[in-house]
This record gives sequence, structure tokens and C-alpha cells, in this order.
Amino acid sequence: MYSGKKVVVVMPAYNAAKTVMKTVAEVQQQGVVDEIILVDDRSRDNTVEVALALPGVRVHVHEKNTGYGGNQKTCYRLALEAGADIVIMVHPDYQYTPKLIPAMASIIANDLHQCVLGSRILGGYSLQGGMPGWKYIANRFLTAAENLLLGAKLSEYHTGYRAFSRDLLVKLEPLLAHNSDDFVFDNQMLAQIFWHGFTIGEVSCPTKYFKEASSINFRRSCKYGFGCLKVGTQFRLAKLGLAKPKLFFA
Repeated sequence: MYSGKKVVVVMPAYNAAKTVMKTVAEVQQQGVVDEIILVDDRSRDNTVEVALALPGVRVHVHEKNTGYGGNQKTCYRLALEAGADIVIMVHPDYQYTPKLIPAMASIIANDLHQCVLGSRILGGYSLQGGMPGWKYIANRFLTAAENLLLGAKLSEYHTGYRAFSRDLLVKLEPLLAHNSDDFVFDNQMLAQIFWHGFTIGEVSCPTKYFKEASSINFRRSCKYGFGCLKVGTQFRLAKLGLAKPKLFFA
């Protein structure tokens, strides 16, 4: 609980058996989280068994693999059903430190922003944390293009560390069902947040890249990048009244 608001952490999990225990422990150490919901997307390791043995963790297992975006759809639905006022997505691969949870919750609880991103770019920690050079360059290019198309000034659009207010998720929930089940879901959601007039804050987030941390390969990264540019183009055309994509008008 933070300032009388229920804080729920959601974890979209896939093959996180080696890191989920450490991630959950650090989440709980922050002292403001009321509930942790882990959604397993048919992991091929023993993520489910490890998570079920952790006290204070509610585990939901998909009947089939739905993809990263599909996993998030379940995460947010379950969090709203649990009565969350603040929902924070933390990847159970320990790439993002849960130590920022109180700061992110504070920003939303005090009505400063309805969405908060943990940025790997602010503070210049990304390369120091092990982000591959090609990913850094792609991140910078895509972020510049998206800021231009969406009329925003974010330091990055591609972090997986995110916090949302209940009001924002309730407003977006009908749209989220039409979003991709793949990685571009993240980008679509940010565009929808801007479309509906919500504001987004950022906090600097040290990030760790290591063997167990999840990552997508070069081919899927290219697919994601083109998907992001498509989202930005749809946003701009919609703002100009030249198109009505389901992304914003479903």
C-alpha cells in the first residue's frame, strides 16, 4: 500500500526459473507492494514450480503460449480484477531493479503522471550495463523517430519497466485486446496513452544485461523496429484526420 492505494506488481514470465526468486525477494523488500501476480506463458523450464513455492506470489499459467503482448494483457486484467490502484510491471529476469518501485508508485499516487517508465537511457547507464551497441543505436534512432511522429519527448520507448494508474488501464483495456501479442504491444500501448491525453514520466533505471536476462534476437528486433515505425505513422495519420486505425478507434 502506498498513500492508501493498493500496489500490485505484475510479472510476465517466460523461462525465468533462475532469476524469479531473486526478483520477487527484492520486490517484497520495498515494503509498498500488496500483491504480486506472475503470469507464466508456458515456460519450458521450471518457472512455475519455483514461483509456486514463493510466499506472497499469485501464479497464473496460460494454457498456451500467447507471446509477450498476450502475457501483458492477462497481467493487467488480473491486476484490475484484484483491485489494484497502481500496477507496476517488473520482468522476473532481474534485468530491471525492483528498487525503483517506491519511486514509481509515488509519482502515480501523487497524481504527477498516470504512467511511469524506468528509462535505461536517462543517466547514461545503458551501455555501462551491457546493452549491445547495435541495440543502443537502434534504440536512439527509433526513439527519435517516435518522438517526432507522436509529438513527445521521451528518452526511450522500449523499456519493459512500467507503472500505470488504475484509471489509465481501465480506459485502455478495451483497446489493449486489439493490440499485438508480440513485442510491439509495448509501443502500441504508449501511443494509446498519448492518444488519450495521459502523461508519461520517466525515472533513470540502471539495467543489467546477462545470460539469464531475456532478449530478442536481431531478426525479431528488426520486426519490432518496423512495427514501432508503423505505430508512429498510424498515430500521426490519425492526428491529421487521414486515417482511423483500430489502434485508437476500436
